[in-house]
Amino acid sequence: MFQLDLPFSRNMDTLKDYFEKATGKAVALTLTDNSTSMLSVKTKGNSVSVRLHKMFLHAGNEVIKEVTEFIKNRKGSTPFIRKFIRENQHCLRNKPRRTISLCTQGRYYDLRELFDSLNNEYFERRITAKISWGKKNPRWAVRKRTLGSYSSHTYTIRINPVLDRKNVPQYVIKFIIYHEMLHSDMHMEKKNGRRLVHTPEFKKRERIFEHYEKAISWEKRH
Repeated sequence: MFQLDLPFSRNMDTLKDYFEKATGKAVALTLTDNSTSMLSVKTKGNSVSVRLHKMFLHAGNEVIKEVTEFIKNRKGSTPFIRKFIRENQHCLRNKPRRTISLCTQGRYYDLRELFDSLNNEYFERRITAKISWGKKNPRWAVRKRTLGSYSSHTYTIRINPVLDRKNVPQYVIKFIIYHEMLHSDMHMEKKNGRRLVHTPEFKKRERIFEHYEKAISWEKRH
């Protein structure tokens, strides 16, 4: 593709210089640890912004030349680049898992105590999800109808802190927790490509809760 010799010793400066000479454009080169986008190019006039994973410092000549062609034309197949990335997956840094902050003790109710009680009574202690009060949000008035949630990605149940009040009956909070525990216990179903969250089986099990009618009635009134 190019007659220009590639630098023997590669670093950001030598690669930048090579890209500029080979493409005839001013190149702003950034080396990254980004494991999602390993090569991105943005053109503005006669200048180009290139973000390149740092593992390309050790790429062979055919790979660098293909990168250069991509910078220059932004089109065409890239078999050498794809092969190089596949063979160097070990160089990609996995993102550290986000630490989940948990708070179970509220002003009036301890979620862990209620969760353990429900786990014993209804689930034979098989629910291993974490539980926490949600974060207090300045816009809680808009979000207060979302009384609980379950994340299948982090296995975490969160209960809206608006419920941590003296005038909220314990059976109401237990029902919200029980509802989210059901989500943890039951597999998601699909019908015609759509996810079914509250299936007939889910609703049937929901009614098993001892204070189901009282809890539903309280929710409707408030």
